[in-house]
Amino acid sequence: MNNRLRHLIFLLLMVAGITTVRAQEDNTPGIVQSSKFGWFYSLKAGFNIGGTAPLPLPREIRSIDSYSPSMGIAIEGSATKWFDANRHWGLSVGLRLENKGMTTQATVKNYGMKIINADNGKYLEGLWTGGVKTKVRGSYLTLPVLANYKISQRWKLVAGPYISYLLEGDFSGHVYEGHLRTPDQTGSRVDFTNGSIATYDFSSDLRRFLWGVQLGGEWQAFKHLSVHADLTWGLNDIFQCDFKTITFAMYPIYLNLGFGYSF
Repeated sequence: MNNRLRHLIFLLLMVAGITTVRAQEDNTPGIVQSSKFGWFYSLKAGFNIGGTAPLPLPREIRSIDSYSPSMGIAIEGSATKWFDANRHWGLSVGLRLENKGMTTQATVKNYGMKIINADNGKYLEGLWTGGVKTKVRGSYLTLPVLANYKISQRWKLVAGPYISYLLEGDFSGHVYEGHLRTPDQTGSRVDFTNGSIATYDFSSDLRRFLWGVQLGGEWQAFKHLSVHADLTWGLNDIFQCDFKTITFAMYPIYLNLGFGYSF
């Protein structure tokens, strides 16, 4: 059983746990006792949609020809401490297991690339001009620490930093209809035309720890059920510091939409 399947099974079990929660939690002594001291707990389920991109768009990328987001599932448990009796201000700490991903096609010029020639299996490294198709996937364990502010009985805003640990990642794809100059713009030229492609895989160069900021809002639809939307914006490059093939930084930017159950 591969890691991706284990993660999916774990997510499904957590979703099943949410659906079996009943109002009996209201009578659980531990939870009632915690609420007297301003502590409240919740479970959330949702999905991530977005992408991993350089900001601003570098001159090497001439056009984005297609973009297909993947439906990344996210499951989170969190605890919130309210600091005043009216529960206007609070601080929450969560633990989230989530998937993020996308597939894109772009036309580039002098784009840093290390490819595998399908004809002879040899590596070629240099500057690519032509088409690039990229698949980005990641499974993360994320710790958000968020300030909470209630603007009404049903609405609250959250904002704060997060840190993520990459459990499993994939950054791979292929190049097509273009040419590679190796080792630089004045070097020898290798052409890939008439349906010829070359693959690449930078998965082993992905950074394990990522950090960024999260901003969002939550609407309390019923006593226990809420709906949320959160934007997460990565602030460090997804690649390790010593990775030099791609010459610009890339950042994960995703919107999480979902629902939660409050105890």
